[in-house]
Amino acid sequence: MAAPVTHYENFPVASLLCPPHLRQPIAAIYAFARTADDIADEGDATPAQRLADLVAYRAELSRVAAGQPPAARWAAVFGPLQATLRQHALPVPLLDDLLSAFIQDVEKTRDAQGYADRAELLDYCRRSANPVGRLLLHLYGVTGEQALQESDAICTALQLINFWQDLSVDIPRGRHYLPHADCARHGAGPADLQALHSTPENVLLITDCAQWARALMEQGAPLVHRLPGRAGWELRLVVQGGLRILDKVDALHGASLHTRPRLHAWDWGVMLGRALVM
Repeated sequence: MAAPVTHYENFPVASLLCPPHLRQPIAAIYAFARTADDIADEGDATPAQRLADLVAYRAELSRVAAGQPPAARWAAVFGPLQATLRQHALPVPLLDDLLSAFIQDVEKTRDAQGYADRAELLDYCRRSANPVGRLLLHLYGVTGEQALQESDAICTALQLINFWQDLSVDIPRGRHYLPHADCARHGAGPADLQALHSTPENVLLITDCAQWARALMEQGAPLVHRLPGRAGWELRLVVQGGLRILDKVDALHGASLHTRPRLHAWDWGVMLGRALVM
């Protein structure tokens, strides 16, 4: 059995809306990704320690994908994942892409590097977020290039929304996702961003980045009509959760640099109402 979801998320993960026979496989994929993300991001480990653990984690993925029994260290993650790999023939390269993105995150933070432009950030999202959507489509048995493109748009949008939601947390930790080209275009100086100052230039920058994420989410939203039954309804809430966070980012007028927006109980009523009319 995969471990239950315990982290705060903006969207349902293997919820009651998820088809019952897929809750455990989805929870196994989530546990795999969440654990790797925690290795890369949580605690007091040095970058060298994080990278070593991620390399070991990646090697463990190769081992269990080849049919070897999980080692003791991450058996609670790789046991359920191996069962899901066998039962559903998951594409292992998609799981490996996730790990390559987490490794890149550690290296970028270690070297105090950001992203030159949107193309570079989109390449990161292609590996850090899009594989999750493609794995879910694989489980749902949904194929076709249009569905894959819409899934990629939703997952990239969710990743970008997470970045714009977490500016107040990420920037002090040395994690910079606002593309340098966008900063320069809006005249947003690195000193003001580092100091978390809501200058007029920073307000325009964050508003523009939020609009970029919103456009991608709206581009991918038709996918909700391609997924069968409960899965389509769960995706409606995922889409609306992302859009609701963007509403809050917009309402802060740049103050998300020092205030982290998050969903509250009443927001789920708004999201449900919007999901019903999609």
